[in-house]
Amino acid sequence: MKLIRTTKTRLLFHLGHWEAHLLLEVLNLYPCLPPAHHKLSKQPGVPEPEANQQLLDEALAEHRAENQKHLHALLADRRRFAPTEKGGRLSLPPAEVEWVLQVLNDIRVGSWVLLGSPEAIPAKLNAKSAPHFRAMEIAGYFEAQLLEALNGGA
Repeated sequence: MKLIRTTKTRLLFHLGHWEAHLLLEVLNLYPCLPPAHHKLSKQPGVPEPEANQQLLDEALAEHRAENQKHLHALLADRRRFAPTEKGGRLSLPPAEVEWVLQVLNDIRVGSWVLLGSPEAIPAKLNAKSAPHFRAMEIAGYFEAQLLEALNGGA
């Protein structure tokens, strides 16, 4: 993933064939973070914990649904994500780059949680764990590329 051009309103990236394929594949995993992962509080004494947790869960579900809708629109919009002869082109305003980073982070952290939140690379990958590890690493790769672009390629 290579930053081609930056203007005040857009960042334009070129992706090779495999990168374009992998970006689509990993973004289609959203949402990945299990819904029960977010807890209102770990502290005792929260008033009406069940009702308030339910409100949080409903708000997060609505937020994930909005993000999914926005993500599908982004991927379908050929002005923002388009195949090219040499791979693909991604054109995003800076605010949308930050939003894509949030989506990728959900996928990366969600995959890590689904792996059991390991402190290090799992010693053995199997048919169940390998897809989560792969998604975590691919999401991390794209996060790093986008962060570097936002920081001026430093």
